[in-house]
Order: sequence, then C-alpha cells, then structure tokens
Amino acid sequence: MCLAIPAQVVELRDNDNALVDLAGVKKEISLALVEGVAVGDYVIVHVGYALNKLDPEEAEKTLKLFAEMGELPGEDPTIH
Repeated sequence: MCLAIPAQVVELRDNDNALVDLAGVKKEISLALVEGVAVGDYVIVHVGYALNKLDPEEAEKTLKLFAEMGELPGEDPTIH
C-alpha cells in the first residue's frame, strides 16, 4: 500500500525543489510534477515528490485524521 501525505510548502528552492513541513518534520521534496506551487500551499507528497496541490481545508482535515490515528511522523518518534 502506498501513502501520500499532505505537507505545507515553507520554502521554494532551486531546481524545482521545495522544503515542506509535516507536523514539524521538514523535508526537501521535488516539485517537478506540479506547477504553480507557492510558499504556504499544501501538496500531496509521495516518495519525495509533490504529486499535486491540495485545498488547505482538505489538507487540514486529512492531517487531523492522521494525527488522531497517531500516523504523523512528528507524533511518534518510532515512525519515520
């Protein structure tokens, strides 16, 4: 099973890369597959690539559900 997680873009970087924040965990990802992403946008991230932009309300709902299940990386140090 594959899991794609919403993350918020906190910094745009060179070469179609961005720094995203997911529950306090920051990771550099590729934006090569998505156009028009800005700082503050939410993107769906899978294996280091943004797959598409996500509505902020939908992103918050999804992240809340992951948090309730204890599935966010920042929620449990044993989850990476």
